[in-house]
Amino acid sequence: MIDFARADGATARGYLAEASDPQAAVVVIQEWWGLNDQIRGVAERFARAGFTALVPDLYKGASTVEAEEAHHLMNGLNFGEAAGQDVRGAVQHLKGLKTATGKVGVTGYCMGGALTLLSLTMAPEADAGVVWYGLPPLEYVDASKIRAPLMAHWATQDQAFAISSVDALEEKLSAAGVRYEGHRYLAHHAFANETAVGPNRIAITQYDPAWAELAWDRTLRFFGRHLG
Repeated sequence: MIDFARADGATARGYLAEASDPQAAVVVIQEWWGLNDQIRGVAERFARAGFTALVPDLYKGASTVEAEEAHHLMNGLNFGEAAGQDVRGAVQHLKGLKTATGKVGVTGYCMGGALTLLSLTMAPEADAGVVWYGLPPLEYVDASKIRAPLMAHWATQDQAFAISSVDALEEKLSAAGVRYEGHRYLAHHAFANETAVGPNRIAITQYDPAWAELAWDRTLRFFGRHLG
């Protein structure tokens, strides 16, 4: 865990996974569970691939394995402040670290996917973004402010974020001329979260290792292309 400055100068905390030979860097945004072992593992995976990764602690130390508590924590989060202050500050912090290219991407999952979209409208320093099955209400997405190239992974059987809302988002991105690449998978919500298995998972979620690996490969190629 490290301290870093938010965009407004206040202090925030986050989990830093350092690549041994960093080519670029990535801000990783948590699901609604908080900064837990699973999202730390995602950051470590990026680090092994050559991207130093920083996960902002948006819940200020809280995390949970209970869906009701996760919903409570998410509802208590100011999304605009999280995107414009914490995530932007994390991007700025990574920009100050020594990497081969000096470029920084943003990616997030579920709630973090929605925050990735918002962050790309509020953090002009970001060089690329990848959304994983999550989006905010469309009225909060000013697509005209998204300057970085964007990739997204959507689940066609997602009961948390209907694919019809993805259609509307993609129309908005297209109208604004966003450099966008969207992929759809015959999968359920959280298909890339390896803990979404077994009888204790939320019923609408289901890990799919095949689709998860394909989405990861696409993500790493995308970041390699735009951050490399």
